[in-house]
Amino acid sequence: MSNDELPHEVILAIQRFLEIQPTEEIDRLDGLSERFNAVEILNDFFPNEASLAHLEDVNARLAETHQELQKEVDSLHAELKVCQNLERMSVIQEMISDLLGQMSRIREKATESEAVVRDITKDIQVLDLAKKNLITSMTMMKRLQMLVNALTQLEDLIKEKKYSEVAQTLAAVKQISASFKSYTGVPRINRVWKRIQEIQGQLKTQLDADFDAFYLQDTSKQIKPSLISDGCLVVDVLGPDFRSQVVERFVALELKEYRRIFRTNDEAGQLDNISRRFAWFRRLLQTHELEQGRVFPAEWRVSWHLLAKFTEISRDDVTTLLTKAGSNLTVKALLDNLAITTEFEQSMSKKWATPFKDILKATDNPHSEPGKPISAAFEPHMGIFVDAQDKVLADMLAPHRKGKANKPQPRASSEAPVGEDGAAAPMTVLPSSTDLFYFYGQSLEQCAKLSTGQALFDLCTLHKKWLRIYAEEVLSTNVKRPIIASRKSLESRVDLELLKQTCLLINTADYCQTTALELEAKVKEKVNTEFKEQVTFQIECDLFVSAISTAINVILREFENNVDPSFITLSRTSWPTINQVSGPSPYTGELVKCAEQVIELIKPLIEQKKYLRNLFDKASSIILVKFTNSLVRSRPLKEIGAEQLLIDLQTVKAFLVKMPGEALTATSYTRSLNKTTTRLEALLKVIVTPVDPPEGFILNYTLLIGDASFSNFQKILDLKGTPKSVQDNLLDSFLTITSTKTDLESTSFLSSLDMDPPATGHAGGSLVSPGASRVSLPLGGEGIFASMTGPGQSGPPTGSSTGDSAAGKAENHRREVFSDFRRFVSFGLRKDSTAPS
Repeated sequence: MSNDELPHEVILAIQRFLEIQPTEEIDRLDGLSERFNAVEILNDFFPNEASLAHLEDVNARLAETHQELQKEVDSLHAELKVCQNLERMSVIQEMISDLLGQMSRIREKATESEAVVRDITKDIQVLDLAKKNLITSMTMMKRLQMLVNALTQLEDLIKEKKYSEVAQTLAAVKQISASFKSYTGVPRINRVWKRIQEIQGQLKTQLDADFDAFYLQDTSKQIKPSLISDGCLVVDVLGPDFRSQVVERFVALELKEYRRIFRTNDEAGQLDNISRRFAWFRRLLQTHELEQGRVFPAEWRVSWHLLAKFTEISRDDVTTLLTKAGSNLTVKALLDNLAITTEFEQSMSKKWATPFKDILKATDNPHSEPGKPISAAFEPHMGIFVDAQDKVLADMLAPHRKGKANKPQPRASSEAPVGEDGAAAPMTVLPSSTDLFYFYGQSLEQCAKLSTGQALFDLCTLHKKWLRIYAEEVLSTNVKRPIIASRKSLESRVDLELLKQTCLLINTADYCQTTALELEAKVKEKVNTEFKEQVTFQIECDLFVSAISTAINVILREFENNVDPSFITLSRTSWPTINQVSGPSPYTGELVKCAEQVIELIKPLIEQKKYLRNLFDKASSIILVKFTNSLVRSRPLKEIGAEQLLIDLQTVKAFLVKMPGEALTATSYTRSLNKTTTRLEALLKVIVTPVDPPEGFILNYTLLIGDASFSNFQKILDLKGTPKSVQDNLLDSFLTITSTKTDLESTSFLSSLDMDPPATGHAGGSLVSPGASRVSLPLGGEGIFASMTGPGQSGPPTGSSTGDSAAGKAENHRREVFSDFRRFVSFGLRKDSTAPS
């Protein structure tokens, strides 16, 4: 209830005082509870917008009502003052005090009445408790009588060896006696309780004797199988501990002869007679199932207990024999005995359609080591098998690791691939690699059949070791080792045999990488769970990738050797002496011929197209780098020479476009080639443009090159061979014109053009890869100017190895006039020298 709401009783009292009937229509302005809602009242006064016109009338009526209520309140206040009587209030207070005293006396009387009632019913409660105790006593007496009678009957049945009835009676005795467990303090019950324990003890002793007589087939005391079957029911009632004792006793007696015959210091118990152990147990198991085993309940799984105990004894014996053999243990003996053992365990699993380890776990007991089969004894000695595999692999790869070229050797006729014409098909991978992985698969399957634990993981580690050796000492060594072979043609500068061998090594390394990943998946599938996360062949795969990269560089080296003479011719050509353009230069035909000689040879030999695409990217970069460097070294070019080079460039570009072929041409390759050749064309077109008039030459430079770099413009003048006197005027004009063109960039692709490139060729036989020049080249072969902004583009360069000092800082910044301090000083000196004195 909120603080502003009056109690309902008070509201009713006020209504009675004001003579307001609940059924009467009450003005909502007279509401006394929190249900008073001013919004509803206002909606009654003003139901629509038109009613707002009567606002003054409503206001006047409310004011009149307020005055009437105020008068009524004043009248009531006056009446209250007149009617107020102090004596009357005093009488009322005395009456209230008397009322409270009466209530206190009533409470005291009620307490006294409760005590009287409790005293009256006390005897009834005692009677109820006595009745309850009497019923309990009678019930316990009846149960005790039943228990005593059952015990007497049980003793008679035990003497008569009626085990079927003994089982039922004993179960009843144990059930009834459970209710007396809390009353063992009573002498009579305690004596009965002890008697029960004594009877169970006597029964166990009697059963032990009967079972022993049955086990030993005592002729003087014949025991019927039906008696033992009924006795098993009694054993189940006596509890699982006694049942385990009975089964262990039976198992020990059954395997007693096995222990005697197959002792580790006797001939029969030696390691080479391990198959006789399993044959003996199979005969025992067969006899057990046909004769004695039928008396035991199926849920006892006595056969499993026999197998578990046999496994424990045999495992201990095999461990002793293997330890005693020591260094004299041969791989053949180890694997043969392990195979025999594994076959026995699998046959037992198949017999009961249950995994061997699950059988051992189902028969677990505190005195044995559960879960470990007989084959586990061989696990610590599997290092002998792994060492033998290591030796076989060492012998297998020895011919390829002794500095001999790993040339493909002819195989037997049954193994050599045959083509359609009956001739031997060309080899795509080295035979040593297929032999290696075939051996890996064989040894892995053999080991997995024998052990999937530490031995298999150790074998995997050995496989990884020899994969690394194969990658480093066979593939990589043969790639780096120069192969001396006679040239088929005196005119050929490329080592064809080396190229064929290198392509073969690329295919082999790719095959090894792919197969190594498949081997990793196969090992993870077979090895135990605790080793799965540790199995990885990533390092070995990386080595094969490295071998592929090395082989590709060897091919590029041969490619570069073959095209070098053409670029030497280009760089030695006297371009200023050329008077007219007469089609492509002779060196371009030789260049295309030499490049095609290498490309057409390797295309059908490399299996994976991704490596061919990588080769084409890098080969294209080599040609364009060498073309640019030879062009720079052959300066001055003059206009006619530059025009001739433009035609030569188109010839080279046409070859590079067709070089991969339709099947291998990638969009990125075409885009990169067009980007680079477009920049070279822009460079040559600027050189072709005459320097007179200067304004036209400079305007053509800004349109084709797209920058206002003083040093880049100087490079163009140097390439054209412009005289020094003319250069000064052109540079002054360049500064004047470009200072007004704020839309030009401060750098362009010319910023990374090296005006002093290295000589054509390579020193010491090292590969001059696309990155060997000072021009920065990406791995994918984007071209010589790939890292620079193209002609006509406004974007900044992405980076370069050389060029203007401001080239690396111009990213995301517009050019400012005289940003190069050297240009500013040079421009000022020239102005001073030309000023009138």
